[in-house]
Amino acid sequence: MGEPREPREEQVAEVLDRLYEAYPDSTISLNFSNRLELLIAVMLSAQCTDERVNEETADLFEKYETVEDYANADVDELSEDIGSITYHNSKADYIVSSARTMLEEHDGEVPDTMDELTELKGVGRKTANVVLQHGHDVVEGIVVDTHVQRISRRLAITEEERPKAMEQDLMSVVPEKDWQQYTHLLISHGRETCTARSPDCGDCVLEDLCPSSKLDHDVDLASGESWDER
Repeated sequence: MGEPREPREEQVAEVLDRLYEAYPDSTISLNFSNRLELLIAVMLSAQCTDERVNEETADLFEKYETVEDYANADVDELSEDIGSITYHNSKADYIVSSARTMLEEHDGEVPDTMDELTELKGVGRKTANVVLQHGHDVVEGIVVDTHVQRISRRLAITEEERPKAMEQDLMSVVPEKDWQQYTHLLISHGRETCTARSPDCGDCVLEDLCPSSKLDHDVDLASGESWDER
């Protein structure tokens, strides 16, 4: 027999079971057809919605098709091409710089290790994890985006606040086989139900597991019984 589960591990197992059932088709929502497009899309998605990124990349990926196209791009022109993206000036610079690094150090290919990816300008662990998972089929960690941060803390699965520390904490309680899907499930739940400003606790499949629920559990209005009396 295996070791008994800790309370957090039991909670995570139940959360995953319910979210898998609620969002059976949950997956990445960025549009891309190769590793380079994936990298660019994820770089653009920082503090920007995937929907907005997909709108911009529809034309962007037709204009810039290769690493050389990005490496030789005029930063100001590229910035204009992604003008509706948040922080488009900085992201244009990151993309051109990263493309040049890929040409000079990686034979024009998107790196396939965490260390090499995070050496690219503007690429942190979150972006690198997405590229590894969906571009190279390598699951090395958990992608910690704003939905994962918010919901993991609301559920008290973690008390960590910084993404890097949160990722390490989550990796200690989320089964490794679920690392990739944990992110997708929480993103789906965050978009559909557990939104940042007005979470729909009444229709939440995790409501009874959530210490941050806005619903009053002191008294069951139908029976008049308090939860502690059951």
